[in-house]
Order: sequence, then C-alpha cells, then structure tokens
Amino acid sequence: MSYGLGIPDSEFIRGDIPMTKQEIRILTLAKARITPHDTVIDIGAGTGSLSIEAALLARQGKIIAIEREPEGVELIKANAAKFSVPNVEAILGPAPEMMTGLPAADVVLIGGSGGRLPDILASADQLLKPGGRLIITAVTVETLSIALALMRRKADYSVDACCVQVTRVQPVGSSNMFKALNPIYIIECNKVDLASGGGTQSEG
Repeated sequence: MSYGLGIPDSEFIRGDIPMTKQEIRILTLAKARITPHDTVIDIGAGTGSLSIEAALLARQGKIIAIEREPEGVELIKANAAKFSVPNVEAILGPAPEMMTGLPAADVVLIGGSGGRLPDILASADQLLKPGGRLIITAVTVETLSIALALMRRKADYSVDACCVQVTRVQPVGSSNMFKALNPIYIIECNKVDLASGGGTQSEG
C-alpha cells in the first residue's frame, strides 16, 4: 500500500506511548517543508508517527528519532518496518544528551522535552543548518511561553506560532457527536542565513 501525507492513526502500531494525531502531523510536516534528501531529527518521537511520515518525504535522507522510553523506541522500529522506511534510526535516551555527535540537520522536530526545553533548543540550534526549520509542538501554555521567549531572542530566526483545535465527528448509536482533541500549539522557527543577508524576524 502506498501512503500520502496524513496516514490514518489506525495504521500505526501503538502502545501506551502518546502519538501525534493525523491532523497535527499534517500541519507540522507542512511547516517543516521536508525535501527528499533532508536530514531530520525528531526529539520525543513517541510511537514514531512523525518520524515515519518524515521518512516517506525524505526517502533519500535520514530520520533520527530520539525517544527516552524503551517502549517508544520499539514502537518506532516496528512502525519503520511496517511502512518500509529503513532511513529511520531510533535512539534510546534523553535529549539533549542523545543529540551529541549527531549530523547537521535540515529539520528538527520537538514533540517532547521532559522539562528540558531550553537545553534541547540550544542543542537543536547548534545542529540546525542555516535555512533549516525547527518545529516545536506543545500541549501546555508554559512550553509555548518558554519556546517563544527563547526563540524570539535569536536574531537568526523568524518565529511564528499557532494554536490548533481539532474536533472529530464520531458516531454514537444512530447519531453523531463531536469529540474534541487536546489543543496543540505549533511553533515554527526558520533559521536565517545571516551571512547571506536574508530574512528578518517575524512577530507572528
């Protein structure tokens, strides 16, 4: 079976590890603008749903999925095998420690920080190439606030953010009801190549 952007949630092998839902994956990957040869680092990769979709977009590139839970790493490996994406490497351990020695990245995705977002952002900045994209998804206002405060201080980044509220319709007997998913904040940070004189910081 061939898959396009936005694989149904039900297609992934899942356990007790949180998974980024389909609608949020679509928006996150749209903002990441992944190309076929990109190197992508996915921090707090969970079940690997974002890593798998990133790997399908970057078939000639490499996806490095960092996850601190052993169950999550096993799920990432299982999903990579299911979707035939051998370009996914799953790394067990916490960030930012597991980010040491990684190759320069075109895209960094941050879905979980374990309360260590400032340190993770500092490491991500060192790894991200000029012109690269850093996408942070957050479920709490505190994470949003920290991310915005830190990234908007950096002269070499443009920063935008949005809040996404997805409500699905599901059948209940002979009727249909709305089921709201948790709101998600998406922070998009684009690293400007200051040497080339490009870009100004956004206040979006």
